Amino acid sequence: MSRRATLRASDADREQIAERLRKATAEGRLLAEELEERLDTTFSARTYGELDAVVADLPGTATRRPERRRPTPTSLNPIHVIALFILAPVIVSLLIAAAVIVATVFSAWGVLLVVGWLLFGRSRHAHWGPAHTYRRSLHAASRWPASRAPGPRPWI
Repeated sequence: MSRRATLRASDADREQIAERLRKATAEGRLLAEELEERLDTTFSARTYGELDAVVADLPGTATRRPERRRPTPTSLNPIHVIALFILAPVIVSLLIAAAVIVATVFSAWGVLLVVGWLLFGRSRHAHWGPAHTYRRSLHAASRWPASRAPGPRPWI
């Protein structure tokens, strides 16, 4: 005996069998007296096995439990919609805040580089940096004319 035959039937299952019996009577497969007997048996049945026995000699599909309708992945629950409207602005504001923080850090770093170059790169005593190298080349060019420019010194 299958497990389904021992499961208890619901009122909806009994109504489905009764409708099937009524259709069979309308098609001429059952007499009116047979319909009454089978309806009595149907409404007194407790398991699927008893219901299946009532319609075993009739053509058609076997008795099935009505399937529960599962929500489709595209259908949204009202709670999800509300959460979406609440969380979407929060997520967007967090992303904007992160972008502002990153831009602020890079801007501060750039300002510190420029200030450091202005304070330390242009110093007269500094022997390094772009300002000192540039100034030294200007100074050397203005001090000696091209004809008297110092050449390499001899080692002796």
